[in-house]
Formats: sequence, structure tokens, C-alpha cells
Amino acid sequence: MVIARSRLTAAALLVVAVFFLVDACGGAGSKGGASAGTATASAAHFQVSSMLKPSGRTLGVVDDKTPWQYGIVTAFTKEAGRAPDIREYYSSWGDDFDAEGNAFLWRHGQLPMMALVPSDTSLADIAKGKDDDYIGRLADQIASYDGPLALSFAGEMNGPWNSWGPQHAKPRDFVASWRRAHDIFTARGVTNVIWVWTPHVVDSGTTAELRPYYPGSAYVDWVGLIGYYGPIDGIAFSSLFTPTLREIAGFSAKPVLIAETGVAESDDKQAHIRDLFQGAAKAGVIGLIWYDQRKDWPGSKQLMDWRISTSVGALAAFQVESARNDFGQSLKNG
Repeated sequence: MVIARSRLTAAALLVVAVFFLVDACGGAGSKGGASAGTATASAAHFQVSSMLKPSGRTLGVVDDKTPWQYGIVTAFTKEAGRAPDIREYYSSWGDDFDAEGNAFLWRHGQLPMMALVPSDTSLADIAKGKDDDYIGRLADQIASYDGPLALSFAGEMNGPWNSWGPQHAKPRDFVASWRRAHDIFTARGVTNVIWVWTPHVVDSGTTAELRPYYPGSAYVDWVGLIGYYGPIDGIAFSSLFTPTLREIAGFSAKPVLIAETGVAESDDKQAHIRDLFQGAAKAGVIGLIWYDQRKDWPGSKQLMDWRISTSVGALAAFQVESARNDFGQSLKNG
């Protein structure tokens, strides 16, 4: 009887211990983990505070492949003459975060930058809290990766070609959805995210005023501009980027990263590449991320070739001007 009672007591203690362990971990098998507004034990140890004001100029590359698809990095390294410091990629709303893939990039010297695309939801629904479970789960997954992540949410929010653009969502919906996601990350103790606000440059195709879309300095770490040298607006840095930089300077003093750019193939591609790097350096940006692919001109079916290797002259201009203007300084050590 004593032996039986001892076994029952031990079993009871074991059940209680398991209960507390499961409760502390947010519940085994729970898709969303702990509630979206509650801090968790999985909060990241990595702190991005030392990376928020880089002293040099980084050089990055972006495409639509996953972090594990490293071909764009190796090809860019061979052509540009140095490895990129930032590797940007796209992720759809609802997708899980690939902690191992991002850790792979960080180990190889690239700051991962994830452009989170809310194509299957509405900004108004996000702002109302309908996707809080997903945001909370994503926050926990990112926190589990012990390295930095630059995060761009709903980029080109001023672009009418996007389902979250001016024709489908109001600026207040964008701001409210951004702040809600940011607040959930903060409440869950996530310290390894650099929040990058990424509008498209203001031009003939994107005429919306930017200030109403700005979430506020407490919610943004970097400003990330998107703009391309092409057949319509992109003929010089002074006309493509400078007007937008001046507009943003009126309401934000955050560091500026050119988060996505490229120069279309033309007789003037070499001159445009020189102008881009010289203009960006003079403007004091913290970096430049190149879309080294072929891609339709925004809002059209016109295919453009943005690759740096479209000609010997274009490649030489890229290599010379990126080095001459000091683009290519690692963020690895903050």
C-alpha cells in the first residue's frame, strides 16, 4: 500500500510538472503560441540597437527566391566583385518564418531582409486585429532566430498596382496595421528586428503624399526607398530620388536605405549607373539594394533587364562606381 501510494504521488507530481512546462511554452501544438499581446519566453537574445545607425554604406541584392536559394548571392558576388551585405527576399502574408534559412544568410555575411507582402488580406482587417494570431506566431518565429532581420511590411504602399495600394486601402489603414504588428512584436519581447518603411519614390505613377503613410518615428528604424532607372521617370538621381528624399526629410530623420533599385538596359545604362551611385553617396544613404533580375516595369507588362551584367560597360561601371563611392561595408559587427 505504501509503495502504491508513493507511485501515485510521484505520478501526480509528474503530471503537475508537465502541465507547468506546457503552459510556460505556450501550449504544445498550439498554432499561435501564447496570445498575441503577451511576452513569451522565446524572445530573441540578439539586439539590433547597435545596427540602427550604420556608419558606412552597404551593398545588397534582392530577388524572389527563398533564403536557401543562394544562387543570386554567388552570382552577384562574382559579377560585382564582392559579396552583398544584405540579401532581401519576399514572403507572403501567412507564411511561416524560415529561421534556419535566415541564420544561413547571417552566417555567410548577409543581413537578411524580408519584404512581407500582405496580398491575401486587407490592411483594415490587420488593423482590426483579425490576423493577430498570425502576427504573434511570426513574432515568436523571428525571435527564435538569434540574429538580425530587416523587416519591410507592405512595401510600396503608395503604388496603385498593389492590392494594398491607394486604390484599395487608406493611409490610416496602413499606419494602423503597421503599428499593430509592431506593438505585438514589442509586447512579445522581439529585439532582433529592424523595421524598414519602404514607399516607392513619388513620380508620375505614384503621386500620393507620403506623410499620411508614415507610422511615426517610434515605429520606424530605417526608411527604405524603392525606385528604378527606366524609360519614364528614372533618368537621373536628382529627379528619381531627390524630390522624395526632400519630402521625407520634412517628417522623418531616420537613416535612408535604397531598398530596391536597378538600371534598365539602354544606351545610357553606364551613365545611369554612375549617376545612381554618385547621387546615393552624396545623399548620404546607408546602402543600396540591387534587383539583379529582369522584371516588368511597375504597373505595366513592359519587361526590363535590370541586371548589372547586360553589357561589359554596365558591369565595369557597377564595379568601379560601387567601390569608388564606398558601397560594400558589412553590417556583421553592427
